Amino acid sequence: MSFFKKLKEKFTNQTDSVSEKFKEGLTKTRDSFAGRVNDLVARYRKVDEEFFEELEEILIGADVGFETVMELIDELKTEVKRRNISDTKEVQSVISEKLVEIYQGEDDASRVLNIQREGLTVILFVGVNGVGKTTTIGKLAHKFKEEGKSVILAAGDTFRAGAIEQLEVWGSRVGVEVIKQGEGSDPAAVMYDAIQSAKARKADILICDTAGRLQNKVNLMKELEKVKRVIEREVPGAPHEVLLVLDATTGQNALIQAKTFKEATDVSGIVLTKLDGTAKGGIVLAIRNELSIPVKFVGLGERMDDLQEFDPEKYVYGLFADLVEKEEA
Repeated sequence: MSFFKKLKEKFTNQTDSVSEKFKEGLTKTRDSFAGRVNDLVARYRKVDEEFFEELEEILIGADVGFETVMELIDELKTEVKRRNISDTKEVQSVISEKLVEIYQGEDDASRVLNIQREGLTVILFVGVNGVGKTTTIGKLAHKFKEEGKSVILAAGDTFRAGAIEQLEVWGSRVGVEVIKQGEGSDPAAVMYDAIQSAKARKADILICDTAGRLQNKVNLMKELEKVKRVIEREVPGAPHEVLLVLDATTGQNALIQAKTFKEATDVSGIVLTKLDGTAKGGIVLAIRNELSIPVKFVGLGERMDDLQEFDPEKYVYGLFADLVEKEEA
């Protein structure tokens, strides 16, 4: 059975709203990437070196990342040889299979949030300004609240003008409390206050915002170290997650930001926002393969429930949905 047939059986014959969200959210990437792959397959009768060279260009154009593309092309060549594939149409299914394998080489548990069964779970958010960090915090707070958890937000970005107010707007929208101090105050002091409040209220989850300054990496590292030290002292073993928010529309710049933050702190997962706004959704694969940091959530639209847990099969289904649905039973 081809990989497309497996995906078709899994996602097209059921009313799965999440796989539909991936399909809808990846429309721009699918129209660009899958469209170019379709065109390539239509132009080439046989799988040869020229075919692979053009495919390489298409993958790089989708921001899959140079290293990941080289690895993927090598694996495709090996698989084509092993299965004795000569028809270019058969290669499309193999591409989708290999894209999933890039992710599924990892432990599935690494994509799941480290939520504590008992006591307080502390989630620290990092990322530069403008990537959708505050919005993501609000949407994640909404998700937890819908699951019946009690949530508190900590307004740790005391540097950016309007950051505290923006978080407060999300707090009131979602119906969760925001712990804050004045603009310019010490973020570590805000974290301390927020933890004491969360403990007193027996909250399940504390989500902490931080300033997104990358201009001075030394200052960023010092600030994050201090914040983490306070959190760890007050809640042993915390923060349980350090989530880096990246804007998918910035492409390779997102990779550069991820490398910087990875050097500055222990990033445990990525939240990739605005995936619906880019034709270069391949950045998901580059981040996973080149940085070994799992993508835990993706932003697939503006709605409150458009922040979705990342699923590699649903992602690949979203990339190739048109071809998957055409696959004969």
